Amino acid sequence: MNRLRWVGEGDIWELDMSTPVTLEATARAVSNDPLPLGLSRGTRLSRPKQTEFFHRFMATPLIPSFSPLHGGLSLQKVLTFPFPNNWFVSLLGQFDVQRFVSEVKKTEAFVRGSASRLNTLGKHLKDKSLYALGFCSELLLTPEDTLLLTYDTYKCDPNKNPRAKAFPLHTLTAEAVWPGLYVDKDGEYWDVPLSMAIDLASLPAESGLSYHLCLHHNSGAPKKFNSDVDVEVPPPASLLPGLSLKSAVSYRANMDLWRGITPKLEACKPYDIFLSSPHVAVSGIIGSVMTAAFGENSVRTKLEKDSEGVGGFSLHLPSVNSGFMADALGRASLTAQYGNFQKLFFDLTRFHARLDFPHGLRFLTGATSVAQELLNSRQPSLEAFQRICPEVAVSLQQQIVGPFSLRAESGIRIDLKNGSNPMTIHNTVFAVEYALQVLASAKAVAWYSPKQREFMIELRFYET
Repeated sequence: MNRLRWVGEGDIWELDMSTPVTLEATARAVSNDPLPLGLSRGTRLSRPKQTEFFHRFMATPLIPSFSPLHGGLSLQKVLTFPFPNNWFVSLLGQFDVQRFVSEVKKTEAFVRGSASRLNTLGKHLKDKSLYALGFCSELLLTPEDTLLLTYDTYKCDPNKNPRAKAFPLHTLTAEAVWPGLYVDKDGEYWDVPLSMAIDLASLPAESGLSYHLCLHHNSGAPKKFNSDVDVEVPPPASLLPGLSLKSAVSYRANMDLWRGITPKLEACKPYDIFLSSPHVAVSGIIGSVMTAAFGENSVRTKLEKDSEGVGGFSLHLPSVNSGFMADALGRASLTAQYGNFQKLFFDLTRFHARLDFPHGLRFLTGATSVAQELLNSRQPSLEAFQRICPEVAVSLQQQIVGPFSLRAESGIRIDLKNGSNPMTIHNTVFAVEYALQVLASAKAVAWYSPKQREFMIELRFYET
């Protein structure tokens, strides 16, 4: 599991997660309060287009992926159909390698070394339960609007429902997904029988004001992914049936502390134009989010506020089964890069650190409490210090040779109440990146998440 954009200088809104557990290869972040909004998107190609690119331009006829929730190791291949240039139609197939090997080993004729081993292999290859198919249609309505229709079916798991999605991609986005796949902060996957949303956002900008408006509706009881029975662990409150409206506004400012003036090599162009300038820069974001909820999902407005609850202003009206929440947010980040990513060896070292304050009112009350205690020459409480602790994420990238680089990303949790280990590392992801120099700023990424035990290869464009 990994963000479609790495820890970086992007928007503060939470992005979809990449995951190999479905053919679509994405999972939406569970909407929290105040963030994420629930329908934020990262710039990306659909999974069938990524797979076709690997087939045609990188001599990779089969694309591997690994997920313990999907049987283990799988191989993907896509077939495209000849349609006009503004219409992409494909059929993505997936073969469950790990289950195939397991079934073959159980066959008595194969274990005994019989001459009919080829027949045994052929028989198992015809087993439809080893395959999953995904249909995808992307129609370019205008240069900026795309209509996407997908339908995935899984023969390998009779308990797994077919998945379908339909939405046009633009600054205004409308989406209907059944079922919708979500992932919470603990890395647990949830299926919502029907999820619909309309999202309106300002165009991305390096600095200045931006806005985000999302209308989201869930229908049906959410269940743990790959489970056909109700689980004992209650689902996240925001996934319960109901309607929610979120509005957010933020202001972003950037400042360069240093930017290199060393001339670039004229004989060769950088492997990635967005990583060709050494610099040290800082950025900051402040904003606010308001949420109105109607239905069972409004119960989150009355949750405990101190630890994992709302933390901002909240109002719950049980008589009309609705609620209202409001909070502030903030982010501070530092990026440092050395090298122009042009030379053959060790010409890129990049570090990024990000501090998120998703509950601004909680931070403000904590900071006020700490300041008052210090002014009165008293020791501030651990609870006050805990409220001002940010969510930390760091990323380190190092070029090894040519277009190849290694990258590691991790989050850091701060829990001052845990005296023996107040800081813990979580959601670590390791990756090998191959920069596609001919495309100016694109790369093939093979990443692995130890916590989720997931592995995936995908394409990414215009990322830093």
